[in-house]
Amino acid sequence: MRSARLSLALDTGALVLPAEGRIALFRPTGDEDLSALPRDRIDAIQSFRPDHDALTRRGLKVSPEASGSYAAAIVCLPRAKAEGRALVAEAARRLPEGAPLWVDGQKTDGIDSMLKDLRGRVEVGAPLSKAHGKLISFANPGAATFADWQAAPRKIAGDFVTLPGVFSADGPDRGSVLLAEALPAKLPARVGDFGAGWGYLSRAILARDGVEELHLIEAEKTALDCARSNVTDPRAQFHWADATQDVPGAPFQAVVTNPPFHQGRAADPDLGLAFLASAARQLTGMGTLWLVANRNLPYERSLAALFREVEEIASDGAFKVLHATGPMTRARPRAH
Repeated sequence: MRSARLSLALDTGALVLPAEGRIALFRPTGDEDLSALPRDRIDAIQSFRPDHDALTRRGLKVSPEASGSYAAAIVCLPRAKAEGRALVAEAARRLPEGAPLWVDGQKTDGIDSMLKDLRGRVEVGAPLSKAHGKLISFANPGAATFADWQAAPRKIAGDFVTLPGVFSADGPDRGSVLLAEALPAKLPARVGDFGAGWGYLSRAILARDGVEELHLIEAEKTALDCARSNVTDPRAQFHWADATQDVPGAPFQAVVTNPPFHQGRAADPDLGLAFLASAARQLTGMGTLWLVANRNLPYERSLAALFREVEEIASDGAFKVLHATGPMTRARPRAH
């Protein structure tokens, strides 16, 4: 969908790239068709590891965060409004005044709301509409125009730090709270927190007896950076990695996880199942798994195929906590 707008914009002159200089492309997904853009001048800014790695495999230059200055920028609007604003502010900060800045997004991602917000601050050209979305263009008015949109750490639940765009940025997820309360008083020595986010569950794990080493596995680097601030225990190790793949620190004696079950706005139960399969694969033979899930997700059948014993140990009506022991797959040698 984005590729159709970019191609049309280039063909009609609605998008005119500068003759030289780097072009920042903020938050493109790993499967997007970017062939309309000059590959050798594109710097893709993507902090979500699966998309980062997918773009890298396609031969694009990819970085988890912007650096230096650019001649132009395209912001691929994310779902979270605060994150979208922060990306626009970051793009404006990295461009000289007057440089072209574009914001592209679907209606379902809030592009109409962004257009309204931008019109209150800058002179915006006529948006290009196609494929249920819009491409908005304007000349960068300078970083000061968007100073109040810049990503700023916020304190929640006492002293936890979060940033716009991370999961559950406004407070601990209800499922994670239930799982934290259900964990036993003692845990094995070597634990993996799969999808650790900004570190809420990790702190709960480290508060249990027996833990000697905790590996935080998180695909979103922004969330992991928050976790580094929130979890200062020397037993914690941080890995920017996709929990559905083989990860550093394995094999584990225990895995704790609140697996995601959405990709963007679309429900994707297979993503959560990939977390469970990965946990089973990266546990020791006597390893154990604790996870929380929405009550309506039928994870028990899949867990029964991966573990010898599965039981529900807690519920609050909307969420359930499951405990599985004895993975049926052999853990691989420790990754370094």
